Amino acid sequence: MIEIPRIFHFVFGLRPQNESFHLLHYLCLESCRQVNRPETIHFHYLNEPWGYWWDRIRPHLVLHQVDPEPFIRDSARYANTPEGRIIRQRNLDYAHESDFIRMKALQTWGGVYSDMDTLFLQPMPDEFYREQFVIGAEQDETEQRDPMKRSLCNALMLARPESAYLARWLENMYQVFDGTWSRHSCQEATRVRQQIPDAVRVLSKRCFHRHGADPVGVHTLFEGLDEDFSGMYSMHLWAHLWWDEWRTDFTIVHGGMIDEDYVRYAETTYAVAARRFLD
Repeated sequence: MIEIPRIFHFVFGLRPQNESFHLLHYLCLESCRQVNRPETIHFHYLNEPWGYWWDRIRPHLVLHQVDPEPFIRDSARYANTPEGRIIRQRNLDYAHESDFIRMKALQTWGGVYSDMDTLFLQPMPDEFYREQFVIGAEQDETEQRDPMKRSLCNALMLARPESAYLARWLENMYQVFDGTWSRHSCQEATRVRQQIPDAVRVLSKRCFHRHGADPVGVHTLFEGLDEDFSGMYSMHLWAHLWWDEWRTDFTIVHGGMIDEDYVRYAETTYAVAARRFLD
């Protein structure tokens, strides 16, 4: 039986790197290295990071400089919706480039893709690697009673090379992309699951996305304390919702506050889980 390769992929640096590589991103990669012990960690980038934390993790990575995604950069579809126009105006379309780059990496090599705002907690079990494609739900039964309609999250995925689910989803992405945040990604993932349900295994929200993309979930991660990590393989941090200092609608914490002292001494969900990877 062909298994999913035990290699991990990350995509980063699609914008100019004007600030040094952040501790949170280092902890993502270091926790992956320590927890999952992958054969290789493939780091796909356009602009190479720099700084103290990058220098520490770089020797453990296989670097791949990627080309810009012309389909996104040249797309006129952003003009068709208010949401798309905001995404283009705020230069957030790099996130859409990442959506396509990650899928192509999995199609070529197979393995595990993860967003960089992730913290790994315990190893992926062997049974995951025996599947064709694995993805986590970002809704549970209290948010969507019908499991076939639950939104799927492309922040962490496991795939065999050229899996049927991945191939169908990627093909559809080019057709349905409309410049909005997730029509082509998470929403389309749910639709493809409904078409070929036997080609994908969907994990419960708890496995990868226990603390959700809402004020309660984000507050629990960075201001609250929830030390029940049972059944969690990783923790998704939803950085786009709070990273900038002006974003206070989810938490008062911002990227500039996540430093070594915070990780070592804060009694919060993320800090307690992350500090073992500092040394």
